[in-house]
Amino acid sequence: MEYSIMEWLSDPGLVHFLIVSAMLFSLGLMAVLSQRNVIMVLMGVELILNSANINFIAFSRFTELSLDGHMIALFVIIIAAAEAAVALAIVLNVYNRFKTINLDEISTMKG
Repeated sequence: MEYSIMEWLSDPGLVHFLIVSAMLFSLGLMAVLSQRNVIMVLMGVELILNSANINFIAFSRFTELSLDGHMIALFVIIIAAAEAAVALAIVLNVYNRFKTINLDEISTMKG
């Protein structure tokens, strides 16, 4: 059975959400591994958490998990907010001590 691209995109299914989630995860992983700026690394971690949330919601919608995926995604959002607050507090303390947020310079300075 042949589908055109417009027919395939008009009815989003589980595969569509998994593709978007994989792209978000890839971008987040690339940001975590390649950036030297602490803020950009934290943004990459947030992208990875959001890709996990898309997976939870998609599997909850397209399987018989009912609201379990939604509850897990809500829990992940709460944990991500707490993680962002703690991480930004640590970044502010590191900046006050080293006067930089560049990961390479922080790891080489000792004291």
